[in-house]
Amino acid sequence: MQKPKPTSTDQLDTIPDTSSPAYAKANPVMRAFDSFASLVTRWAGSPFAFGFAVTSIVVWVATGPIFHYSDGWQLVINTGTTIITFLMVFLIQQSQNKDSVALHLKLNELLATHRTASNQLIGIEDASEEELRRLAAAYLRLASEGSTRGGAARSPACEVEVEGASDKDAR
Repeated sequence: MQKPKPTSTDQLDTIPDTSSPAYAKANPVMRAFDSFASLVTRWAGSPFAFGFAVTSIVVWVATGPIFHYSDGWQLVINTGTTIITFLMVFLIQQSQNKDSVALHLKLNELLATHRTASNQLIGIEDASEEELRRLAAAYLRLASEGSTRGGAARSPACEVEVEGASDKDAR
């Protein structure tokens, strides 16, 4: 008996299934991590967190003479900042991924609803670096022409072949 193929909430394959909103809602660990990451990144960007960091450094510097600026004294700040930085990278990246997906969805909505926009740009974030460079060059050429084309003008996205664009349009 064949297993049914799992359905993905991401038809463009731009979001790994484990990061999809449906997975995050269904998985309590992902839901907890998402909440925790959002809370920590909001707190880390607050004036209170900055004040706490400055206070920690001032206290550490002030204790320098007490510990005779020893290697252990230096190790405390080095180890603490390294651990905090290491953990914050993952928390901030999770929040950045979520924000990036939301931004792409908003832009996709604008592209999909604007009648003269090229739908080929939906999902363009999956294009290769070379394809993005060719598309950017086409837009630069359009801007340097300085001509005002009518509403029926073709988008530079139509002129640049993006690998897999026809596959995405078919979905």
